[in-house]
Amino acid sequence: MTKKPNILILMVDQANGTFFPDGPADFLHAPNLKALAKKSVRFSNAYCSSPLCAPSRASFMAGQLPSRTRVYDNAAEYASDIPTYAHHLRKLGYYTCLSGKMHFVGPDQLHGFEERLTTDIYPADFGWTPDYRKPDERIDWWYHNLGSVTGAGVAEISNQMEYDDEVAYNAKLKIYDLARSSRDRPFCLTVSFTHPHDPYVARKKYWDLYEDKMPEIAVPKMAYEDHDQHSQRIFRANDYTKFDITEEDVYRSRRAYFANISYIDDKVGELMEALRNCRMEDDTIIVFCSDHGDMLGERGLWFKMSFLEGSARVPLMISSPDMKPQTIEAPVSLLDVTPTLADLAGADLSEVAPWTDGESLLPLTEGVKRKSPVLMEYAAEGSNAPLVAIRDARWKIIHCELDPPQLFDMVNDPHELTNLADDPDHAEIFEELMDQVKARWDMQAFDSAVRESQARRWVVYDALRNGAYYPWDFQPLQKASERYMRNHLDLNTLEENQRFPRGE
Repeated sequence: MTKKPNILILMVDQANGTFFPDGPADFLHAPNLKALAKKSVRFSNAYCSSPLCAPSRASFMAGQLPSRTRVYDNAAEYASDIPTYAHHLRKLGYYTCLSGKMHFVGPDQLHGFEERLTTDIYPADFGWTPDYRKPDERIDWWYHNLGSVTGAGVAEISNQMEYDDEVAYNAKLKIYDLARSSRDRPFCLTVSFTHPHDPYVARKKYWDLYEDKMPEIAVPKMAYEDHDQHSQRIFRANDYTKFDITEEDVYRSRRAYFANISYIDDKVGELMEALRNCRMEDDTIIVFCSDHGDMLGERGLWFKMSFLEGSARVPLMISSPDMKPQTIEAPVSLLDVTPTLADLAGADLSEVAPWTDGESLLPLTEGVKRKSPVLMEYAAEGSNAPLVAIRDARWKIIHCELDPPQLFDMVNDPHELTNLADDPDHAEIFEELMDQVKARWDMQAFDSAVRESQARRWVVYDALRNGAYYPWDFQPLQKASERYMRNHLDLNTLEENQRFPRGE
């Protein structure tokens, strides 16, 4: 390997981790991800820090829970003073680059990345701010609804396909540029796709792979009144009464979803091929993960916003010469990725260690037990107060000040069908976990911080939409005068420098 390993982070959006028990499940047509899995450490019980895009991604990059980053929802500003893995690696001498989505909100659209190759697919302003002052109010122009389910099917191009095609193209070109570059710096290239996130629309070539190749729903649709209170809020947030979801809708949505995993697999294959052909594969750590999952019709629930397995559990695979390929069943978190990369690259996190909520995964691969349980938070649309959760080796506890608590035995009840919070036989473990919740979170202070943040942003957003509007959305710039052949360049030198490999 080079003195410092290169790093390629492949992030997808809304990939349900239950379909990655040990790499991609057998039924998935994902040859490139399956090949990556064989040489990776596969974390079969990995969880996001928050089951929503922006909070999860901010936490992923910083190794901090949303209550620390203050990115509570998809319109909360990501403060520039929070170090991310891009900062830590760049400080170490890395070239850091992002192609694709990271859902940064605010005027800082880099957060440690030296270069961005694309704009984001979602807005960077405060327009998507929820409002706890108006419980159960739907903000119809941007809240999810079940039209993604009833509209599922085939298309050759869509808003999201256009975006991911661009993300892959620019990332592949950047790999070639890095191979041709004369600079002696390791790189960290983050490539972040928006699929398989709904709408559930797929290209026919991928749709055709799944006609008779899909698993049945494990937990059938439940009556609204049989759901826990937070799940009921999610139904209302998704405007469920206005949609009649048929079995055909469910089938088509799931088929398109799995088809889009295959679409992403092709994109991953293109990048892996470029890395291999540029002779950098052996020098590069590869991370594959998702920001959160998708309930995908289990219990009748869709999308995310829940701590239930389909929504909160994510795929996580890491390929590194310093990590022996194996399966790790112990619960881990996306919060652990930044400290793990720091370990692998030799970055020093001591200055921010007291505020890091994750821990390096390297000891786990060497048989050392994890120090702390997995922590999760949620304080965005579909909630009226913050929710928190703890997942340890066997148990998951979910707490919200507004709701009855939930306790699940994840070993004996993996589909989370039996709430043991009021079961006398489990009173001791319930009290023990509730003590951990109380020790880790001041729920009143958490709620107050979220409400204050929301109220401030509503004022700022309304003000900035009056008069001249200056967007925060990232505007990728190309220096066209420095591309291809121009008259301030020597053609002979240009042709030689832009060829890789040279002299063959």
